[in-house]
Amino acid sequence: MNFTNKNVVITGGTTGIGLATAKAFISAGANVLITGRNAGNLQKAAAEINSPRLTTVISDTSKLDEITVLEKAVAESGNKVDVLFLNAGIGVFAPIEQVTEADFDAQFNTNVKGHFFTLQKLIPHLAEGSSVLFTSSTVATASNLGTSIYSATKGALNKIAQIAANELAERKIRVNIISPGPIATPGLDSVVPAEAKEHLAAATALQRLGNPDEIANTVLFLASDGASFITGTEILADGGYINYALR
Repeated sequence: MNFTNKNVVITGGTTGIGLATAKAFISAGANVLITGRNAGNLQKAAAEINSPRLTTVISDTSKLDEITVLEKAVAESGNKVDVLFLNAGIGVFAPIEQVTEADFDAQFNTNVKGHFFTLQKLIPHLAEGSSVLFTSSTVATASNLGTSIYSATKGALNKIAQIAANELAERKIRVNIISPGPIATPGLDSVVPAEAKEHLAAATALQRLGNPDEIANTVLFLASDGASFITGTEILADGGYINYALR
């Protein structure tokens, strides 16, 4: 897939799926802007990608004033956005009776409010015929223990994306959802112990965790002309997790 001279914005691009996707777009010829909350993580990502076509912006998607920082950076670039990948997200897992208000607010602020207002602020900067992609999750459909708030945020994202697909269709802007299953990322490592990861792998039809490059490939396909008739759709990239878990 060729994205030469296309302009891509990725929120949450310093690790895991976001970083892998940034690398893939760079390799495909795109100019890529990634955001992150932490300057050190952005510097590490920039060093790893090592490309003059990469731009980094410190922006916490959970804060409206920092979304404005991203919007300003995009506006000052003078370029329309061809691909917007709304990928930033956090997860805190606990039974309903143990969930705190802080955990609830943090997840909804980052995973829902952040994506919604990032899209809102960047709509004027989207090119005609551009592509918007949301990172959701199989948990938006599944009912795993301890995931009530995280799952609710992903379910909310799916509905926002579907409505955005209809609202933006007049400008030929396509909006789609990627729902990964269990993926081997630093984020997964931070919340899931080794034995639980083995259980997650065994719960997929392919009997393994996915890797971030596999999700990046899905993102590039959905952003490409090869997916020109796909919009308002959720693509499961889960190794068969949903169907196998429900067998």
